[in-house]
Amino acid sequence: MTKKEFAKVLFEKGVFSSKAEAERKLDSVLVTIEETLQAGEEINFIGWGKFEVVERPERTGRNPKTGEEIKIEAKKTVKFKAGKSLVDKMN
Repeated sequence: MTKKEFAKVLFEKGVFSSKAEAERKLDSVLVTIEETLQAGEEINFIGWGKFEVVERPERTGRNPKTGEEIKIEAKKTVKFKAGKSLVDKMN
């Protein structure tokens, strides 16, 4: 499902009065999540899931084409861990 399709579902469920409003509000929520994670804070929706920023250390990899060893730089990435309630609904 794309972001646009998700906004359409929110509109159809009556959460917002128009598709445009649904898209604007969804964009606003996503920007807030991005800003919070950029600030190094985690976001925890109790029972549903948790977003957090984790640092991946520098490591050695291998070029699959040539077999040559390459250095993969350290970087930050976002990790999501599903909460119990979400996991229970999937099973």
